[in-house]
Amino acid sequence: MAERKGEGEPGRGYRIDGVKAWISHAGQADFYTLFARTSGEPEGRDRARGISCLHVPAATEGVSAAPAEHKMGMRASVTAQMIFDGARVPADHLLGEEGRGFAIALTALDSGRLGIAACATGLAQAALDLAVGYARERHQFGKPIIDFEGLSFMLADMATAVEASRALYLSAARRKDAGLEFGPQAAMAKLLASDTAMRVTTDAVQVLGGYGYVADFPAERYMREAKVLQIVEGTNQIQRLVIARSLAGR
Repeated sequence: MAERKGEGEPGRGYRIDGVKAWISHAGQADFYTLFARTSGEPEGRDRARGISCLHVPAATEGVSAAPAEHKMGMRASVTAQMIFDGARVPADHLLGEEGRGFAIALTALDSGRLGIAACATGLAQAALDLAVGYARERHQFGKPIIDFEGLSFMLADMATAVEASRALYLSAARRKDAGLEFGPQAAMAKLLASDTAMRVTTDAVQVLGGYGYVADFPAERYMREAKVLQIVEGTNQIQRLVIARSLAGR
């Protein structure tokens, strides 16, 4: 929550109190883009109103990060809670209009979903490349295992899904660049690409067999990294909701 202080005075601004979980680069970033309630009620049909967007420098007194979370993947990126305990920022740190921050958040999510779709596609491509390379080199019964139909069909499905994901997120990105509505397309791209990444990385572990299960090869890490992509920037259940609402004209 952000409460206005000193209205009409030279030092007027906002006092921020609260905790936000699952913040990327928490404690590492130079500043934070904060969405906080400045008016209105947190429940009911109009609960989105009254949320404002604020620029909060990391050095602001009262701003701190909790210890980093211990994650199954994405360990190179710190994730932690951010704590705001009486943190004060000037009034000119307000981004956009007061009480209209929710629209800014939604716009950021649409763009962020494109980034996650691209990330997921790259991860799936890496897993596919690893699986294909291993299948070409690994021999059983006198021939490379890629020559066995059961495995080659699995690789063909993996490759098709990766190409479909790439085409979909690039199509959505072109809509954004052209100034067209792209929110539903971004949701579709994020949904398909992250589900594809999860499936392709899991199949890559299967192709490598026992080697896919050990940390000596990157397949197990790819699988761990893929899972969070189905969660961030809105879970894939939320993506389906966004897509369905767009079809209904809402």
